[in-house]
Amino acid sequence: MERYYRYSKYLREKYGVKTYKLPVNLPVTCPNRDGLLSEEGCAFCGEKGGGFDNLPSSVSVKEQLIKTKEYIGEKYGAEKFIAYYQTFTSSYLPLDKLLEYVAPALEINDIVEVSISTRPDCINQHYLKNLKDFIDKNSKGVNLSLELGLQTVNYRTLKEINRGHTLAEFIDAVLTARSNNVEVGVHLILNLPGDNKIDAIENAKVLSALKVDNVKLHALYIREGSDFAGRYKEGKLEIISMDEYIERVITFLEYLDPKIAVQRLLGRAPEENSLFVNWDHSWWKIHQLVLQEMKVRDTFQGKKFNYLQGKCLQKFI
Repeated sequence: MERYYRYSKYLREKYGVKTYKLPVNLPVTCPNRDGLLSEEGCAFCGEKGGGFDNLPSSVSVKEQLIKTKEYIGEKYGAEKFIAYYQTFTSSYLPLDKLLEYVAPALEINDIVEVSISTRPDCINQHYLKNLKDFIDKNSKGVNLSLELGLQTVNYRTLKEINRGHTLAEFIDAVLTARSNNVEVGVHLILNLPGDNKIDAIENAKVLSALKVDNVKLHALYIREGSDFAGRYKEGKLEIISMDEYIERVITFLEYLDPKIAVQRLLGRAPEENSLFVNWDHSWWKIHQLVLQEMKVRDTFQGKKFNYLQGKCLQKFI
């Protein structure tokens, strides 16, 4: 029995064959770093942002895609690919520049989707409509999707970690994407300081109510150069136990709409310049522990998905 709806299965159902992401590193920054919102960045973010194992942004987008496609295609047997613009805030630049970066992906065979990883406050109707029109005009059936960094629906925690936006901007971004027929993925960190198991449940419920397409879970890791690193060294940052994280993941999945694909249950980070990563366990080991515990409990994604569409009226049915 599959305990949760895997993203790999979702992509195979969508494109008919094994489909993998090709990460792209752009020379961009973030409004939470360049002074527009702040200069400190989010409390958990290190100097390099995400995508630590990508090719450098000094390599052209086309060359990044070609090299990574060759490697991933051979290693994993993938036949179709997603150009995944990953590092920092990939839509935080002039629209014409964004289109310039997207154009090479439309020239490469077997790329079936362009995925833009960004912040909820860096997407609007103008950008999405023009981006989608550009892709439709210059390709044959290449889709557009977003990955929105939310991290938590708890607006108090968002403020505490200096995220620079609240839940409202996220809801607005999802609704804007929906109005343009653009699929939405969401990034969450289930063990941010200040959050608890109730927040894990609410994360699942909000994403389910908004009918997002997929979600990517992360466990908090502590990177040198981040605000959290200073607190961690001073003993002022409490990180929940691995058992508690597993509990939150399982609870989150139980409340999540079973139609929402799950990209991962926790992430990875390089050992170099990391003070804390996944309780010194491999991501795969923790993933297996989650599945083992779900089997013991005989539980699965969506087991408690019964709270939408006027649940109180169920008594009359």
